[in-house]
Amino acid sequence: IEAMKKVPRHRFVEEALQKQAYSDHPLPIGEKQTISQPYMVALMTEALQLTGTEKVLEIGAGSGYQTAILAELAQKVYSIERIRSLAIRARQLLYELGYFNVEIKIFDGTYGWQEESPFEAIIVTAGAPDIPQPLIDQLAVGGRLVIPVGDAFVQDLIRVTKTGEEVKKEDLGGCRFVKLVGKYGWDEE
Repeated sequence: IEAMKKVPRHRFVEEALQKQAYSDHPLPIGEKQTISQPYMVALMTEALQLTGTEKVLEIGAGSGYQTAILAELAQKVYSIERIRSLAIRARQLLYELGYFNVEIKIFDGTYGWQEESPFEAIIVTAGAPDIPQPLIDQLAVGGRLVIPVGDAFVQDLIRVTKTGEEVKKEDLGGCRFVKLVGKYGWDEE
């Protein structure tokens, strides 16, 4: 919650929506994407159990809001966004706000970011039909992956903890996210 107080959420939405920026619901950010509701951002971030020393992978930079929260709490954030216009806008805004411990790549996030792995924490901000295997492979031993998994309309928020060769899955409750599009996600419409 302290990290969320430091990040000016209104800067991550269009000017016309700034009065609604702090209400607890998702808002459109263009390209048929949304900025997640603050409650969900808090829940997912807390589920990562960050201590400040982690290298974090974020799939779906979107507006960059969740990225900024992660940058407040982790040592380094690597974020992937498949939509070029969103990635460019997020990168520019994050730098304007002084978040220099962030790298954003325009790519299919379902592949992860192999050359920077392993990651102590991975967060996916879009709903997947299943957990992409490359993300499990890129998770460090003891690492946590938080991802919405389900159909195109409703998902369960799952936390995966990697314990050696095994993974432990916990259901953190129901949620609804835009589709995770990519090779190990949903097909482009």
